Amino acid sequence: MTLALYHFFGCDSEMHGSSLSMLDWLKPQWRGSNENFGYTWLMIPFAVWIIWRNRAKMLAEESGTSWLGVVMTLGLLLCHIIGFRSQLPRLSLAALGGLFFSIPYAIYGWKVARWLLFPCCYIELCFCGSFLTEFTMPLRKIASQLACILFHGVGIQAVTMGTVITSNAGGGFQFEVADGCSGLRSLIVMTALAAPYAYFTMQTPWKRILLFALSVPLAMLSNTLRIFTIGLIAEWIGTALAMQLYHDMSGFIVLFISIVLLKASAALINHDWKKALCASLPAKSSRA
Repeated sequence: MTLALYHFFGCDSEMHGSSLSMLDWLKPQWRGSNENFGYTWLMIPFAVWIIWRNRAKMLAEESGTSWLGVVMTLGLLLCHIIGFRSQLPRLSLAALGGLFFSIPYAIYGWKVARWLLFPCCYIELCFCGSFLTEFTMPLRKIASQLACILFHGVGIQAVTMGTVITSNAGGGFQFEVADGCSGLRSLIVMTALAAPYAYFTMQTPWKRILLFALSVPLAMLSNTLRIFTIGLIAEWIGTALAMQLYHDMSGFIVLFISIVLLKASAALINHDWKKALCASLPAKSSRA
């Protein structure tokens, strides 16, 4: 019923001949019109698999109507109506991800709905990932400034002007941190990977939330290291190699660094620090 609502009354566009279906509004995003989001549709079958995996646990739970779920559902439907009438499809999409959770919550109660919380949030991330495009310019500026700090740390006098990094030391270099180097793609990949990784490897909810939250600074750090190494190659070897071959290959390096940092963060979070601290303390000497 929810999908039918979003198909027939999903997007109220004034463009002549445009479809009212919210699914048609999503197709260009998933077909690669924006290279950062072309693969995000894969998050949906993964979320469905999680639900299927937990189906026996959900069926074993005690069910009952929840008025809180009813209120949530009505509020999300109101958000969709506002998004539909004001031509804000992203607001409607945000409401759609919430409806996938709130409707079962209203019908079956919290004990059943809690098994849907992670997959529905993951679908929400899939639908609302395009919101991050609004942060492309801030991400470019932050990456430029952090990379400049690293250059100073290794003795390369570089300066930033907006998103352009310039150095006159040695051979010198100048390049711009463009949209493709903003780190948006790294951020999307990291959050898409961190959510299921945290779900399967962390034992408690707060650890899962912490690891997922860390995916954002880890993605930014990985992208900063990419820009930093591009500058090093430009300084030591030449701009041509740095901005062509290495620039194209460094995306794989960023992905590798991101995965290593994610696994290292998970190991640190899961480590029993209390036990390690107790083991490091000197044993009390017994009295004679």
